Amino acid sequence: MRECFEIRATDAGGRLGELTVPRADATVETPALLPVINPNLDTISPRRLADEFGAEILITNSYIIHGTEDVREEALEYGLHEVLDFPGAIMTDSGSFQLAEYGEIDVTTEEILEFQHAIGSDIGTPVDIPTPPDVSRERAEAELETTQERLEAAEAVDTGEMLVSAPVQGSTYPDLRERAGRHADATDLDVFPVGAVVPLMNDYRYDDVVDAVAAAKRGLGADAPVHLFGAGHPMMFALAAAMGCDLFDSAAYALYARDDRYLTVRGTRNLDDLAYFPCSCPVCAAHSPAEIRDLPDRKREQELAAHNLHVTFAEIRRIKQAIRAGTLLELVEQRARSHPTMLDGYRTLLDHAAELERTDPVSKGAFFYTSHESARRPEVRRHHRRLDRLSVPDSLLLTEGDAPRGDEFDASWRVEPPFGPFPRALSKSYPLTAEVPDRTDRAAVAAAADGVTRLVESNPDTEFTLAHRGWPAPIRDRLPARVELVDLTGE
Repeated sequence: MRECFEIRATDAGGRLGELTVPRADATVETPALLPVINPNLDTISPRRLADEFGAEILITNSYIIHGTEDVREEALEYGLHEVLDFPGAIMTDSGSFQLAEYGEIDVTTEEILEFQHAIGSDIGTPVDIPTPPDVSRERAEAELETTQERLEAAEAVDTGEMLVSAPVQGSTYPDLRERAGRHADATDLDVFPVGAVVPLMNDYRYDDVVDAVAAAKRGLGADAPVHLFGAGHPMMFALAAAMGCDLFDSAAYALYARDDRYLTVRGTRNLDDLAYFPCSCPVCAAHSPAEIRDLPDRKREQELAAHNLHVTFAEIRRIKQAIRAGTLLELVEQRARSHPTMLDGYRTLLDHAAELERTDPVSKGAFFYTSHESARRPEVRRHHRRLDRLSVPDSLLLTEGDAPRGDEFDASWRVEPPFGPFPRALSKSYPLTAEVPDRTDRAAVAAAADGVTRLVESNPDTEFTLAHRGWPAPIRDRLPARVELVDLTGE
């Protein structure tokens, strides 16, 4: 059990948690955003991040500090908290990004962890090897072995109360990601970043990001706080949270502002293309796009960065509320409509519904069927699995209509897409209280048919009759042959 992380609530794979950071004497509520601070470029001051935006934690690059003499000496003398003027927790990266970009760096894991400890970092990071996507398996395995050796070296460094990250690598090989997660979890390290996914996100390969995170999570323990390295755009935070990620670092707020790009939860807009701001944050409420365009370059960048941060932190709060209310997947479905590749990511997430079900609450406020993807949610899977537990009479009518008045059957159960059959006594139980559109789509009917099939196959001695409302022939053909069919559309 990792004492630094406690889960307070869950929904799908998402969780509300508390990350205790002893060196900062702070507890960070997760999911949490870590704004990236460039030690040499102060777009939004760390103090402002805390006071105006509510940032509880940030991340900066210890390798840049280490290599910049005046900043290094100041950090060693006064400590990061004093230099940055930030009252919350500070995480530091190690130079692995520079290693990926330039091919080499001039520090070891031991040296950079000792330096991070010396400058007062609260969460340090060893020098792992960020293996990019789609490399050969031989390279991925070799670099993963090096990363694992460095994690073992990190365990031996005296870091006091500083937490230490254990990055999970493995490129685009799910079995290697799972292996890496299992190895990292077996160390006594504290925070678990899923690394080298930025190239996937830059190429909009959200489906591959989901598979990488899902594989890492299979290796990690349930109490492992997971950091998705480089997940900077608020458009994908809900999806990442539903995968089970707890920490997100973002430089996008500043990088995009530098290029006159304006963040929304549905994508990115260029400032020149906006006649109106679709936002009510303090920046957008006080200015028009034309007024922001007329500002001097530095001021315009700061105002856009502030807007980008307001949008980003608002999405984090929205995700927290969705987890608490049990509506995280509804939020993911909304965000998935923002871009076709986000929809790919959501559909891939549902490929892992069996894993999501393990942490998904058995009861929530409501289930909203909002797209054919809803038919694949973990609640539907759970209902089908629980059909095996139900006591079934000798003859049973499964019907989308009303209960029969005669005694032709021993019992009559309701059939509701996408769940399928259930005793009428359970009609007021979650998730069978679901809000489903009257115009049921094919995916919901197919899921209901799968439920009927599971019930029938689990009860070989029962006579089943299914009264349906015009189910298509290909779906009817999937049902066991011994089910007698009645079409209610001719009534």
